[in-house]
Amino acid sequence: MIINSQTIIPTAVYIHIPFCRRRCYYCDFPISVVGDKGGKSTSFMVEEYIAALIEDIKKTASSQQPVKTIFFGGGTPSLLSPSELSQIIQAIYSQFGIATDGEISMEIDPGTFNRDRLQGYLDAGLNRFSLGVQTFDRELLKVCGRSHTLDDVFDAVNIVKQLNVDNFSLDLISGLPHQTLEHCQTSLEKAIAIAPKHLSCYDLVLEPVTAFGKQYQPGKTPLPDDDDTAEMYRLTQQILTAGGYQHYEVSNYAQLGYECRHNRVYWENKSYYGFGMGAASYVDGRRFTRPRTRREYYGWLETGAVIDAPEVTSTDYLLETLMLGLRLAEGVATAKFEPDTLPKIWSCLQPYHSQGWIEIVDSSGKLLDLGDRTELPTNASRIRLNDPEGFLFSNTILATLFEKLG
Repeated sequence: MIINSQTIIPTAVYIHIPFCRRRCYYCDFPISVVGDKGGKSTSFMVEEYIAALIEDIKKTASSQQPVKTIFFGGGTPSLLSPSELSQIIQAIYSQFGIATDGEISMEIDPGTFNRDRLQGYLDAGLNRFSLGVQTFDRELLKVCGRSHTLDDVFDAVNIVKQLNVDNFSLDLISGLPHQTLEHCQTSLEKAIAIAPKHLSCYDLVLEPVTAFGKQYQPGKTPLPDDDDTAEMYRLTQQILTAGGYQHYEVSNYAQLGYECRHNRVYWENKSYYGFGMGAASYVDGRRFTRPRTRREYYGWLETGAVIDAPEVTSTDYLLETLMLGLRLAEGVATAKFEPDTLPKIWSCLQPYHSQGWIEIVDSSGKLLDLGDRTELPTNASRIRLNDPEGFLFSNTILATLFEKLG
């Protein structure tokens, strides 16, 4: 069904740091809330968790293939000190090795670091930072339950620029309660004025277990309705591409040469390691998620850290490759699929091509005009979604693929 199933050795590592001052109202990630003050109990909790992480890393078979990307996510990784993060990086280096040009990223929140702390992260080897802004509106920050203020955002940006950090990203969210198109436009314009190399612009997802999920219904006031959230998406694409950013993935924009190398591993459906509570791995053709609470995670490590997961089937791998690859602006290569599978894929996508949501390009990147033909031409090299309409309706397209090919 699909060529070259991914069983290669991973060169990407995700590290989950679960600690947060508080839980944001939209968050359903596996976290541990530690409050604003810290103290001995928090220090012990962090120390215990780092020891478990290092044990987890050491229990994984080492390889001769050095790691090319490391991503510290959370939670709030910037609640850890530079020396604490350095311990984890050293454990990864000892077990796997790290490429000399490796991308080492961390999520970093405004209000959780000063100049000395950020310099310490740089000295520890961190070279890419994702700043969790979410919105440039003071009231919307409160609506989200964020622990930082707008002043904290600008202070954080100033520190980043004082230390000449080149590779940093800003995270923004659209579709928030009480958010308008004007709010969205203002945040985008302020983000462009800061001139990060990368921007991640996510749509709010209402998860049932979150404060937002319990309080609001999709599309109902005070949430923007579907038409408004669609306009926010189009507005984001328009403003950021006009501002010099390439829309390289459904929710991500970058200046030339600054795409997130780590996240591309996911979208290209390649293998990766994940360490820490709730972290997902894709190794030896198997997907596995570690326990989501600290207690369960520690217990799992104590009992041998046994990974019992079935191998991804060829059908699952086909659907995953389509689902993830179509998130990228370049789409998926037709060469990935067996000759007898490609017509089945195209039969699902052809109606959306007629609507203008799907595009076909040749090996030079030239857009092909298929007219009324119902078969892919022999020089079709890649299948991609149109920007922005194809991206905007990607869930509809993927639902059809899963229904007909699953």
